[in-house]
Amino acid sequence: MTDIDIDIPDALAASYRKRNDASGRAWIAALPGLVADFLDHWTLRPDGPAGHGMAGLVLPVTRADGTPAALKLQPASEDNAHAATGLRTWNGEGVVRLFDHDPDTGVMLLERLDATRPLSSVADDTAAMRVLAELLARLVAVPAPEGVRRLADIAAAMLDEAPRAVPALRDPAERRLVRTCASAMAELIREPGDRLLHWDLHYDNILAGEREPWLAIDPEPLAGDPGFDLLPGLDNRWDEVVATGDVTGVVLRRFDLLTEALGLDRHRATGWTLGRVLQNALWDIEDGEAALEPAQVAIATTLLRHRANSRWPA
Repeated sequence: MTDIDIDIPDALAASYRKRNDASGRAWIAALPGLVADFLDHWTLRPDGPAGHGMAGLVLPVTRADGTPAALKLQPASEDNAHAATGLRTWNGEGVVRLFDHDPDTGVMLLERLDATRPLSSVADDTAAMRVLAELLARLVAVPAPEGVRRLADIAAAMLDEAPRAVPALRDPAERRLVRTCASAMAELIREPGDRLLHWDLHYDNILAGEREPWLAIDPEPLAGDPGFDLLPGLDNRWDEVVATGDVTGVVLRRFDLLTEALGLDRHRATGWTLGRVLQNALWDIEDGEAALEPAQVAIATTLLRHRANSRWPA
């Protein structure tokens, strides 16, 4: 075993302590040994301090042939169970390249990107949104492989859960909005789509690279309609959106840019985006929240009003 001290970022360890997650705390305790095992297994040399997200560790490394890479470790979960499958299917087209993967632990060896330069560092929102839209268009152009989760199943489960969950919201207007979102998605569920979705493509999940200027990271692969992939792009940097004083204008500009780049029918894309608002609402309610996120309310309300005005071609 490689005799190297691996410093686990305090913030990562603290995030598991706050969750009162016994299995997560056990994973954190075992993490230094796991890192050492894979440094040996893949003949890697640490090449800088470890970084982290909300759930995992990313260690810059150098491969035996001198290639820079990144060792990514995080607890196995339903969300990341098919990440390697998605990355292999995309094969580096618009997304970080997968060098190796251990299916037992979920540990991945990835192309190294510049974690200090996420797309959120681009001040011009229109320019940043064009980058996101172009990458998303490339990703959803690919048919989903067998085995990844299906939007058809997830949407059906949401429609089943919504009537039980909605009463937990305090505001009657928010309860009506969530029911409207469910109705909009129910109209589309018979045609759930078969494209390979990223499911979480926002500015901080796009990093600068050398092979391409920008590449997506951290997919949660899903087979479905591309319209279900738009919401993370719509609510990027929400504080800045609010500060413009024109929330409706920014949401519609972003929505038009995304749907145009992906070649989507805007009515259908609206329905699936409302389905995504429903999903976020159900997650929040499950976490004990009694109110919706203001960004979700604003986006859903804007799209519903615009669709009702029939300003988009069918």
